[in-house]
Amino acid sequence: MPQTPGPIDDESPLAGAIIGLLTLVAVGGVTDLVLDDPASWWSAHVLLEVVMVVASMTMATLLWLRWRGVTTELRATQATLASRQVELESWRASSEEALRSFGQAVAAQMTRWELTPSEREVALLLLQGLGHKQIAGQTGRSERTVRQHAVSVYNKSGQHGRAELAAFFLTGLTLPEVEPPTE
Repeated sequence: MPQTPGPIDDESPLAGAIIGLLTLVAVGGVTDLVLDDPASWWSAHVLLEVVMVVASMTMATLLWLRWRGVTTELRATQATLASRQVELESWRASSEEALRSFGQAVAAQMTRWELTPSEREVALLLLQGLGHKQIAGQTGRSERTVRQHAVSVYNKSGQHGRAELAAFFLTGLTLPEVEPPTE
């Protein structure tokens, strides 16, 4: 079961350090200008320092604003993920018996096809929507071995691919009529 990440920090040490550094550059530039007490405010040195101060403050502000926006988006995404996780757990709890019966029927059919334990495992993961690379990673097999098992599953079952394998088990599945909501 996927784990949801913990709460996020409002301030990352890296973002805080960069914002602090840019602010320090701006404060240092202003301090340097005041301590220099330039005779002319239009000299190259003064203009360069003004540009550095303005650029540093602009970048610090933009970085802070973007950081806050990303933090807000991340919080919303985490809330949605938590909501979906609760929904998934509720669905699993309410459909536990039906899923157990369906799983037994799928296992019985795989036995009739005379699939090996490795082929059964690959077939089940294919039915769950995983790709060959994902199955390889999850089972500790090579992708080539997973592909060979998949081909063997298709040959033994008489199916021509993942879609037909899924259709074999799902064809005939009917949903109850849903009554339109009353307003």
